[in-house]
Formats: sequence, structure tokens, C-alpha cells
Amino acid sequence: MKEDNLELNKQPKSDTSDAKGTLGTFAGVFTPSVLTILGIILFLRLGFVVGNAGLANALIILAVANGISVLTSVSLSAIATNLKVKGGGDYYLISRTLGLEFGGAIGIVLFLAQSVSIAFYCIGFGEAVAVLLSIELSYLPQIIATLAVSFLFIFAWLGADWATKFQYVVMSILTAALLSFFMGAYIKWDTALLAQNWSSQESSLGFWVLFAIFFPAVTGFTQGVSMSGDLKDPGISLPRGTFAAVGVSIVIYFLSAVVFAATLPADVLIVDYGAMKRVAYLAIIITAGVIAATLSSAMASFLGAPRILQSLAADRIFPFLNPFAKGFGPTENPRRGVILSAGIAYVTIGLGQLNLIAAVVSMFFLISYGLLNYATYFEARSASPSFRPRFRYFNKWLSLAGALACLGTMLAVDFRAGIVAIAMLFAIFQYLKRTAGPSRWADSRGSYHLQLVRENLLAAASKPDHPRYWRPQILAFSDNPQRRSHLLRFSSWIEGGSGLTTAIRILEGQGIKLRKAKEEAEAQLMRDIQKDGSNAFPLVVVTPNLQVGIQTVIQAYGVGSLKANTILLNWLGKAPQKILGLQEQDLGRRLRSARMYGCNIVILDIKTDKWNAIEETEEQKRFIDVWWWGDATSRLMLLIAYLMTRHEKWNQSKIRLLAVDDDQQTDLSIDSIKAMLEEVRIEADPQIVKDVDADRLAEYSADAAIAFIPFRIKNNRVVAPFDNPM
Repeated sequence: MKEDNLELNKQPKSDTSDAKGTLGTFAGVFTPSVLTILGIILFLRLGFVVGNAGLANALIILAVANGISVLTSVSLSAIATNLKVKGGGDYYLISRTLGLEFGGAIGIVLFLAQSVSIAFYCIGFGEAVAVLLSIELSYLPQIIATLAVSFLFIFAWLGADWATKFQYVVMSILTAALLSFFMGAYIKWDTALLAQNWSSQESSLGFWVLFAIFFPAVTGFTQGVSMSGDLKDPGISLPRGTFAAVGVSIVIYFLSAVVFAATLPADVLIVDYGAMKRVAYLAIIITAGVIAATLSSAMASFLGAPRILQSLAADRIFPFLNPFAKGFGPTENPRRGVILSAGIAYVTIGLGQLNLIAAVVSMFFLISYGLLNYATYFEARSASPSFRPRFRYFNKWLSLAGALACLGTMLAVDFRAGIVAIAMLFAIFQYLKRTAGPSRWADSRGSYHLQLVRENLLAAASKPDHPRYWRPQILAFSDNPQRRSHLLRFSSWIEGGSGLTTAIRILEGQGIKLRKAKEEAEAQLMRDIQKDGSNAFPLVVVTPNLQVGIQTVIQAYGVGSLKANTILLNWLGKAPQKILGLQEQDLGRRLRSARMYGCNIVILDIKTDKWNAIEETEEQKRFIDVWWWGDATSRLMLLIAYLMTRHEKWNQSKIRLLAVDDDQQTDLSIDSIKAMLEEVRIEADPQIVKDVDADRLAEYSADAAIAFIPFRIKNNRVVAPFDNPM
């Protein structure tokens, strides 16, 4: 059994950096994730949210936000255990699933979100330090934040190993701060106050405004994904580290919210951002925890943002980002991206308002999480045999629920901002769709489209056949490259956007050598198809007997309701030239067999000069002649002419129906023809032509762009009306 096209143990290859990572689950995923989650919101804004919303609503906010993070973690784990994850985190996962257009759009958004987050956390650090300094200066938090960015820049410049060592120190301080907080809560617990704070106070801030302020707290769980390129084994470390960080943080946040409600009145929680110090056993440790948490969260974003940019640049989606693909040192540290992230952070610090920046960051991350969930659902929906995640608890409906939850939350938080964010993402997507060219890696779209084809074919097969379902399924036989272009373009015209064309070439012979000849012929067919902008499919068939091969292809081609029903070929004109390697008499015999198998036959007879004249004629000045004898062939020609007018190059052309007045059409009149046209809903200009012979037929249609004329097969020869040779 051949396995040339089977994806079994092989993982999809990436064109991003293959530098070997050095970090494990704890250092590379759990630590940066949990330190980012347990950051500025926990220390400086959770009490504010509880005071404004009341404990009941605050717990709902926590549940919704953490629900999104859990659903997204499930999706992340599924994709991360199905791909060989390289650098770029969320961007890498989305781009390798939904394609470079969505990947490029979300890559820009993620990079900006992470870079803005650096400023967000550093401003929180600035607020905490400004309180300690007791200096009356309105811009002091921004000044301190700017200095903090400069300090963290050094660690980011040195690389992930140095930053990880810094985070271990932060982890120790953060643990001590939380212990101090919960020890103080044990001493100051007031059940009556807890009941009093259960409901919300009168506040100018609504539920979704408070949600937007809180949501950045849970976004840190993807920090480990952003570090994917520095991990020893991303497939194992990402799901384990992410779920561990999310689980620990959920417990801490819910307990902390209850503690705030049970220890401090709502009016204090609302006005005092540093309310945690009022509860803690040792307030100074809380201050150290705030400083450590904000700096560690900013450090995690400082590491993640440049790596997203580096992966985006390595994929060469945006040419102006190409310089940022370069890495430095054995771990390919993205120093150029570090500089750009720092610049964005400095600019963002100028805004100064922590709550405003929190809302912006929330919108950015909701978009990225929504797309990550949808990407996972999309991958699973494709039912591809290559989708085999090692994560056992995945369900595609959870991913879809996560995507819808993110979308709904975006619109609920700020409807206008949500629409603008979606519109910006869509604009970048459309830009890349038009400019990025073909994808340089395999994504899930091909599998998804094939799955839709399968489902629709099965659905169509369940319906009884009916003339209403007829569409032109064309086999365009072409063994002459010089005349193939005209044939393919004509086929696309008569499809009318309703059918399919397969360009077929038959090679006569047998043996292993013909395999290479077949591959070369298929490649040539594909080049010709692409050159003409046709939507045809190439097919080369090798057969020991040409005549048998033609009959076999006609009978066997297609699947389900997509069986071939129309044969198209060029007519070369002067006998005894060959068509498909057959003399005219042999061709007539084969076409008779094809007709017996139920296929319509269309022969294109046109010279190059006439073709050029057609293309030079303005569309509105073209007309299509249909010679009408009132039989089944005439009805087919009228339908094909109508389909031509649905093509963009013929949609302004007119159909002229030329009815032949002979003994066979006894009731022929303009009114009867108009009634027939009205019944079949086709616009055409009817004319009755009397005393028609071959010369008069040619004279009438001399100025037509295209003339459809019936032919017959007589004595195994193809003959035109009036028994004239073709």
C-alpha cells in the first residue's frame, strides 16, 4: 500500500525558525502564565470590581471570564497536541489552521495586544510605586512606568533564559504576598459584612464595563503559548502548563473576591485601589507583591510580543515586517521585535489611564481567543484524518461555544468598538487575500472544503434525479496544446458558473515510463489552465488502447451526481486530420458511443482570427445565434447559449434564436416562439428563417460572435445540417 500522500506520524512542517527550545513545562508555560494571570488586576482592581458590582455579580464576572479562558485552553490544547508547534504561539496555531489570511490578521492584533499589555502592567507598577513615594505629581505613574519598561527591556534583550530566572524571584514574592493576604483575611473575616456586600452598590459603572476592566486578568494563560518556540516539547508542555496555571488562578481569584467582600466595606473597595494592603497581615509584602506581579506580567508580555512578530515576519506575509524575522544567539532571540514592542509600550504609556488601556487590551484578546476557538472548531469540523489531537478532553462544540462566547462578550462590552475591531480584522484579511499569494504551508481549509464536498455529494445522492438539477459537467478532450486555450475558455463560458470542466488528455501506451509522461502531461495541463484563468481540473489517462480509453473515461468519470454529461472538443477542419488521435470516421464511431452513454456533444470549430475578432468586439455588440429546429438538440443549444450570458464576459450579449421554417415545424410563428421563450424564462430575439441551406445559414450568422448549429453522426461521420460535411 502506497503512503505517498498519507499523513500518519509526520507533523506539518513550518518555515519558521527550528531553533531548539530549552524550557520545560514549569519554567516555560506555568510560570509566565500564572504570573501574568495573578498580576495587576488581582492586586489593584479586583477589590474595585467587587465593590462596584457586589460579590454576586463579581463572581459572575469571574465565572464568565474564566469560562472563556477554560474553553480557549481546551481549544489551545487540542491544536497544540495536533501540530508540531513552533514559535509564534496563538498566531502560529491560527495561521496553520485557518490559513495565512486569518493568521496574518490575528498576528498583527496579537502583537499589538501583547505590546500594549507591557504598558498596561507597567502603569500598574507606576501607580503602586507612586503611592509609596507620596509625591504630588500627576504624571509620576507614567514616568515610573517608562523607567520600568526600560528596565525590563534589558532582560528581554538578553533572552528568555535570563527573563525566566527573574520570574523565579517574582514567584517567591507573589507567593508570600498571597499568604499574607489570606492570613489577614482569617483574622479580619466578617460574615455580616460578606452578606452586606453580596449585592451591588449604586455605581455609574455597568456590569460589562467592570467585566472589561477585569478581563485582562485571565488573558495571561496564553503567555506560555507565546513562548512555544522556546519549549523543549510544546505538545506536552502547553496543555499541562496552561491548565495548571488556569486552575490555580481560578481558585485564587474566587477566594480573593470572597475575602474582599468579607473584610472591607464596598465604599472602601471602590475608592482604594490598594485595598488589599488593608486586609493583609503584612502590608509591605503586598506592596512588594504588586511590584513583583506587575513587573513579571510586563516581562511575560515583553517576551511574547516580539516572538509573535518574529514568527509573523518569518512567514513573509507582510513584506515590511521581513527584517523582524532575524533572531540572535542560539535561541534566535528576536531583538528587533523587542525594540518595536518597547516603542509601542512607550507610546501607550502616554495614554496614562489604566482602565482605558484595560478595555483596549480586553478587546484585542477577545478577538484572538475567539479566532483560536473557531480555528479549533474549524479543524475538527473538517473531519480530516490528520486531526488527531493527543488531548483527550476535546470536543468541537466546546470550541464553537468558546468562539461564540468571545464574540458575544466583545459586543456586550462595547458594541461599537467590537464592530470596529471585527471590521479592522476583516479589512486585513481581505488585504492579505488579495496580496499574499498562495499559502506556503498546509492548513485546514483544504480538508474543510473536501468534507463539505463529501457531505453535499451524499445529500445530493439522497435526492431522486430530476431535470431541474441538470448542470453541465464537461469533459474537454484536448491533445493539442496550441488549441487548448480556446477550448478551455469556451468551456468556462458555457459552464455559466453552474458546471465543472475537466480538461482531459489521453496517452496511449503502457509501462513504467508512461508514469513520468503522465505527470509531465498533468503539469502541462495545469499550467495551461492557470495561464487561461480557467477553473478546469486536469486529468491525464494512460491506456493501452486509445479508443477503449475514450469510452472508459466517458463512462467512469465522476462520482455520485457529478457524472460527466457533456463532451467538448475542438474540430480541426480539413479531413482526414485527426482528432484525439482518431481519423474522422473513427471519431464519429466513438462519438456515437458517447451519445449512447447519455452524453451531450459540443464541437468547437473556430479559427484564430475569428477568435481574436470575438475578443476585440465590445460585449454589448456581441450576439449569439441559436439555430432552432424545435427538437431536443435545439433546446440544449438554447440552454447553453443562456449559460454563456451568465458569464461575466458575455452578460451584456444578446441571444438571437433563428427558427428554421421547414416541414417539421408546422405551427411555427413568432408568437409561438415568444411563448416558448417566456415559458423557459430565457430572453432572446426570435426570427423565422425560410429556405435555409448551408450557404444561407452561414450568411445569416456571419456577424454572430458564436453560432450554435446542430450536427448529426451519419455513416460514422460528423455532418452539419443539410448533410454538409463539418
